[in-house]
Amino acid sequence: MGLGLLASRTLKTSRVLSSQYSRFRPIVTKPGLQSPDASAAAPATQPEPTPPQPKKPVGGARVHFTNPDDALEVFVDGFPVKIPKGMTVLQACEIAGVDIPRFCYHSRLSIAGNCRMCLVEVEKSPKPVASCAMPALPGMKIKTDTPLAKKAREGVMEFLLMNHPLDCPICDQGGECDLQDQSMAFGSDRGRFTEMKRSVVDKNLGPLVKTVMTRCIQCTRCVRFATEVAGVQDLGMLGRGSGEEIGTYVEKLMTSELSGNVIDICPVGALTSKPFAFKARNWELKGTETIDVTDAVGSNIRIDSRGPEVMRILPRLNEDINEEWISDKTRFCYDGLKRQRLNDPMIRDANGRFKAVSWRDALAVVAEVALQVKPEEIVGIAGKLSDAESMMALKDLLNNMGSNNVWCEGTGTSPNADLRYRYLMNSSIAGLEKADVFLLVGTQPRVEAAMVNARIRKTVRASNAKVAYIGPPTEFNYDCQHLGTGPQTLTEIAEGRHSFCSAISNAKNPAIIVGAGLFERDDKDAIFAAVEAIVKNGNVIRPDWNGFNVLLLNAAQAAALDLGLVPESSNSIESAKFLYLMGADDVNLDKVPADAFVVYQGHHGDQSVYRANVILPSAAFSEKEGTYENTEGCSQQTLPAVPTVGDARDDWKIIRALSEVAGIRLPYDTLGAIRSRMRTVAPNLLNTDEIEPAAFGPSLSPDCSQKISSTPFKAAVENFYMTDSITRASRIMPQCSAMLLKK
Repeated sequence: MGLGLLASRTLKTSRVLSSQYSRFRPIVTKPGLQSPDASAAAPATQPEPTPPQPKKPVGGARVHFTNPDDALEVFVDGFPVKIPKGMTVLQACEIAGVDIPRFCYHSRLSIAGNCRMCLVEVEKSPKPVASCAMPALPGMKIKTDTPLAKKAREGVMEFLLMNHPLDCPICDQGGECDLQDQSMAFGSDRGRFTEMKRSVVDKNLGPLVKTVMTRCIQCTRCVRFATEVAGVQDLGMLGRGSGEEIGTYVEKLMTSELSGNVIDICPVGALTSKPFAFKARNWELKGTETIDVTDAVGSNIRIDSRGPEVMRILPRLNEDINEEWISDKTRFCYDGLKRQRLNDPMIRDANGRFKAVSWRDALAVVAEVALQVKPEEIVGIAGKLSDAESMMALKDLLNNMGSNNVWCEGTGTSPNADLRYRYLMNSSIAGLEKADVFLLVGTQPRVEAAMVNARIRKTVRASNAKVAYIGPPTEFNYDCQHLGTGPQTLTEIAEGRHSFCSAISNAKNPAIIVGAGLFERDDKDAIFAAVEAIVKNGNVIRPDWNGFNVLLLNAAQAAALDLGLVPESSNSIESAKFLYLMGADDVNLDKVPADAFVVYQGHHGDQSVYRANVILPSAAFSEKEGTYENTEGCSQQTLPAVPTVGDARDDWKIIRALSEVAGIRLPYDTLGAIRSRMRTVAPNLLNTDEIEPAAFGPSLSPDCSQKISSTPFKAAVENFYMTDSITRASRIMPQCSAMLLKK
């Protein structure tokens, strides 16, 4: 009864509304009712239709013509586009601003052409063509939006989804999946397959990469990356037809230091991050663009965080430094940022136990002790993760106290900071691709700087460059000639008595890479003199090429030497009564006197904490803004991604507060003011993302009377996965160390 009454009321209301609107008469303009003059003038006033404007290139792609005569013109959807000779149809479409769907194609890998998603129509071609594998020809007319191309893509997508599981709600790739995006944009609204989907057994690739191989679409990106970029023959395609699958030929783990990059290049959820599994969706995360500090390369990264927690680290594109790859240590060390952190200032009591105190009390104790000690007995050491601003503040503080004994760990006790070419990669990381002969002296780039090693491998693959190595036996992922283990081999090459001398002298662009591990040797000056003799004899440094390179180990080394953190005395730590450790965890404290007062300022409770009398908690690189200079002399800045932990403060702020408590106030209160102070010492540190080349070369190096020791070179990095306080606090890195490093 109630429903019938409601329906009748609704009908009455609709009739009333229709009767109200029927009173209004619509106004319609007809050309016949207008005046003849107006109708005659109408066609003349109508503007001609403007042709559509050409689109912008996809992803900001730019074209560089090495020879303008080699340019050829093609037509993409009717628009003329000029491209260099040798480009594919897909690349031509990208320059024309048309985004072609693809799964197997990747700009840094070889062309496979096996997903067939990039089909386009080409005039006079009987069938759609795979644009990733088809070279563009002069005058070619490419059509990307025709019914034939659309139908072809729908058919390919239907085949791809035929065996793909409906895992999207539980798949970690959800929200950033190429298959999701392209099936929405280019797929059909239904599929015709009703058969059972196939399933594939998951593979165990180690503690970093999670596999769900039933989701795999056989694009072979991971196989090509492992073979071509990472240089390990671990992955391959097995079987045929419906039994085809990606896997290792024998049951083994993926042992490359770049293995995490297969997570980024996998277009579906077959390869995902094992530590990040089921932790968060990408739309819940806040991305912060910053840089990596676990080595001296300064790889560009994006830190994804949720609230106060770092959830994952991804690479950012930088063609000059890391391209679009990062090492496994960079990608997976983030869980160390939330473990073993120092939250509060602490003082060791009479019983030897630490007691949490306020900042005021902690700084008062430190200042009181520092003012009672002789200036020559005050020593400061900056850690390998220190930013330039904090090192500048530490140096100013100790200088104002009357001490010059301040240095950065890893630079040795008597570094030569006057000649910049002696601690920089002078040819730049990208410039290594021009070299045709490499001589590695006491360095193992695969563990010291994985991205530099990837660049050397890229050069060897592209131009068959020769690589020779002097140092302890180690593994390379490219052909390398092991010349010897010690300085005797280096002396033979310097004196022209070695067979490799002819390779250097005949090379067009020879490159010599010296490892920073040699800084710790007593005969480092003699070794550098021998290397400079090779440089002079082999014409390694010319106006158009500088092949003399030093590969640093730590993120803080280059900036520390630019700022002049050089100790006055080489054995100052043995007579120190007041030792200020700013994040220095790898310093040998056995020689420190028992009655010395040790202050540890850092973000992790690592090795140096056990000797400290006072602990001052500071911010990690993900929680502060700071300047870092990488091994090629390029200054970059970190940005805060998450808030600081507990009562921690920025390093330079702690030192600034300590100076005021001690009565020797430093003249800067802001980051801008301390950078103005840095400008007077090392102005190149403020030129962000620019490389400041060394002004002088070996011609100014002093004569060396030191003799070379016969002690063979040692490995500078014992464990690739655990090199600093962050990686040692991580849980993922010890798993990698135990499972992936060969005993």
